[in-house]
Amino acid sequence: MIPRDLAIALMIALAVLVLLTMLFAWRRRLRRDSGLTAPLGVPEHAQVLDRHEVLYVSTTKHDQPLERLTLSPLAYRARGEVAVTDRGLALCLDGAPTVFLASARLASVDRATVTIDRVVEPGGLVRVAWSADDDTIVDSYLRLTDGDPQNFISELQRLVPASGASDDEAAPDTGATS
Repeated sequence: MIPRDLAIALMIALAVLVLLTMLFAWRRRLRRDSGLTAPLGVPEHAQVLDRHEVLYVSTTKHDQPLERLTLSPLAYRARGEVAVTDRGLALCLDGAPTVFLASARLASVDRATVTIDRVVEPGGLVRVAWSADDDTIVDSYLRLTDGDPQNFISELQRLVPASGASDDEAAPDTGATS
């Protein structure tokens, strides 16, 4: 039988090992995604069409709702506000600079149910697909705190360029089958 003190020491060592592994994995993910950043700053004279309080949930690889990306400043969950403008979507998260997704960057907007660290009622998340750079489309997930997101989604879909907006309203609920 293992003495009690030795068992406690082994459990503490195991816990430290797990925490260090988590830390190194997160740092590796930060290094992997360091080439991708979210565009900052709202253009002058952008007219605000709609505002909503939101919970920012995550940003993931496109159509891979369980593969988190750590784009600066969208690496962590946060409360905040979104503003739909005539030029794009402004995401103002608590403690972070304002991210602005210009209309030209938007690829699609629809509903989702699942993303990393979050499962909600069917269609309870808003998925905004956008171009992080010329070759990379990412999905950012938002949860509106004030009811049904359909009006918000409709406003955003009007901003999506015609080449990326085909039949997005009839698209299946992304993440529901994951």
